[in-house]
Amino acid sequence: MADNVGSKVTYFLVGLGVGALVGILFAPKSGEETREYLAKRADEGKDFAQRKAKELRERAEDLIERSKEAVGRQKESLSAAVDAGREAYQREKGKSS
Repeated sequence: MADNVGSKVTYFLVGLGVGALVGILFAPKSGEETREYLAKRADEGKDFAQRKAKELRERAEDLIERSKEAVGRQKESLSAAVDAGREAYQREKGKSS
């Protein structure tokens, strides 16, 4: 799932760059206005990338935490099953003696 989000972000950023380039080529603005526009768009792109990176990091941290909890539950279940098996073995062993 993270790969899918990462590729979407990549496609968005590539599209943003292509759109900005096409806009520059066909925009009837002066050099000063174009530089200001580019600087503004670059800042917006940077902010967007930072927000997405933060979201992805938070999702990853949440996924890691949930995975740790699931492993802990599985470990407890396995320990309980092993203990139950030992008890059953000891009972059967006691009956045989």
